[in-house]
Amino acid sequence: MEPRSTRLAIVLVTGLFFLWALAHNLNPILIPHLRRALQLNDMRSALVDSAFFIAYFVMALLAGALMKRFGYRSGIVGGLLLFALGAMLFWPAATLRSYPFFLGALFVIASGLTFLETAANPYITALGDPAHAHRRLNFAQAFNGLGAALAAFFGGRFILSGDAPGEDVLKTMSPSALEAFLTHEALAVRVPYLIIGCIVLLVALLFLRAHLPEIPEADNGDSTGPGRLTGRLRMGVLAQFCYVGAQVGVASFFIRFAGSTAGIGEQDAAYLLSIGLLLFMAGRFIGTALLRWFSAPDLLAACAALCLLLTATAVLATGYPAVIALLGVELFMSIMFPTIFSLSIEGLGSRTKFGSSLLVMSIVGGAVIPPIMGAISDRHGLQLAYLAPLCCFVVVLWFARWSRATVR
Repeated sequence: MEPRSTRLAIVLVTGLFFLWALAHNLNPILIPHLRRALQLNDMRSALVDSAFFIAYFVMALLAGALMKRFGYRSGIVGGLLLFALGAMLFWPAATLRSYPFFLGALFVIASGLTFLETAANPYITALGDPAHAHRRLNFAQAFNGLGAALAAFFGGRFILSGDAPGEDVLKTMSPSALEAFLTHEALAVRVPYLIIGCIVLLVALLFLRAHLPEIPEADNGDSTGPGRLTGRLRMGVLAQFCYVGAQVGVASFFIRFAGSTAGIGEQDAAYLLSIGLLLFMAGRFIGTALLRWFSAPDLLAACAALCLLLTATAVLATGYPAVIALLGVELFMSIMFPTIFSLSIEGLGSRTKFGSSLLVMSIVGGAVIPPIMGAISDRHGLQLAYLAPLCCFVVVLWFARWSRATVR
């Protein structure tokens, strides 16, 4: 049995996975909301994801370097403080109804999350038996799924307007009525993000008072391993880039997809998204259990192949079958991030924090794929935009098969 301090660290760090999921998964709510409140097209509204995920690319190496110097706890506390600051910046951004201000606040939030993810993912794999690292990370990431589902549900309830008029109705409003409506829409985000900021500050205080064991990182002494592991890390960075881009793109346009293909209203679509994210969470728990009997590369390959089939169905089908196919994608892509991450850093020894930084940098895929989808949607329709995540799942399947050959 692990020491008490280790068990406490596992509980606290697992809670971080829940917290950053709230921020990540309010973005699919923000995109249609700000699109209407600020009168944006699909391409510009997708900049919500770009501003958010570009922070991972900009800040990840700095986060890894600071944690190498000051330790995991310093990185976690610093990340929580940035997270809280960014959430509180939503108040002036909404008051001014400034899209650049919103994007800046999202960048600050994501900068904090960069520190949290750079620390928490490798830290949870190191807390306990190395043989169970894949399962431990998948289990912790399952609580990420719970936070995601709650973000979609409560975001849809408190941010989205269930009776919002369509674009054709907005065009018929008088200038004063339109201005009043758009201002009301923009202000809807202030209180939810203020509450999140206060909660995150309390969690930062908790981490300041808690004793967390610092994990030493020593080289494993394997003279044949570094070259092979560096190759796996390099492939893992590419696979993680594509996976995160696919994950973000699938969710970010889900609400609009459900409306355009099946005529589902915004709030109902948000509730459906929360169901999809509950499936995402369930997939993490199921994946954790399946890793007792299946190797990580085999499970990753099976899930990537199923996501390919379901995304193709979403592109080709119409109505509810297309929407249900995307909910299935949420289920089967759930194990991808932690499995790619743990496979990529396995055996890195003293280079673990650096490897973790590179993998967190690859989250910038979430800044690249959604605008590509937005551009395709503006020109050719939203269903064809889902060809972009389909291509991403091809890369994940390739990484899984490549990892299978190197592990066995």
